[in-house]
Amino acid sequence: MTDPFEVPPTDWPTLAAELMQTRCTVLPRRLGDPGPDTAQQLAILAAASAAPDHGQLLPWRFVEVPPSRRAELGDVFAAALIERDAEATPDEVERAREKAFRAPWLMLVVVDGERGDRPEIDLNERVFSAGCAVQNLLLMATALGFGSALTSGKALKSDALRRLFSLGAAEQALCFVSIGTVTSRKPGRTRPLVPDYFRRLGDPGADPDH
Repeated sequence: MTDPFEVPPTDWPTLAAELMQTRCTVLPRRLGDPGPDTAQQLAILAAASAAPDHGQLLPWRFVEVPPSRRAELGDVFAAALIERDAEATPDEVERAREKAFRAPWLMLVVVDGERGDRPEIDLNERVFSAGCAVQNLLLMATALGFGSALTSGKALKSDALRRLFSLGAAEQALCFVSIGTVTSRKPGRTRPLVPDYFRRLGDPGADPDH
């Protein structure tokens, strides 16, 4: 006789595979309202905490850009373009500024190269941890039904952006995360196959000498 209170078994591998394969980049201009509500934002951010973190340094953080501060970020994007290209047209400058207003939820990912008391844990490990945190965050956003994108660009290196986000000397802006409701999407890209990126040591192509 079946126990009516027995929890049905969950096929975790299938669920995990479906979630990971469902996640795809949706450009910020294709992300609209509604964005995640407060409870959903907390669930998305909490997922990031499961990222591997050697030494428990928490070398990364997410900085939200609320609607009230988007204009300031837009000015930074515009100024960064003019700094790189003094001949940028007014339309090009306006397009750079407009990028700050896309997607209802926008965050900057920051990694700290010196946080904590473990200097032997180098920047590469810290960036790797940040990348895992971002992937967890994107997967949770996908599970909740939202689209997402990572965006970068030369403005991340600008002094104006560093000042706006009060970045310390050892901190680096890695990318922006945009999350919102998908308003339109392009066909999904073809995923690489396992043989495209997997080798065994000693196999042809597994090391530079073969």
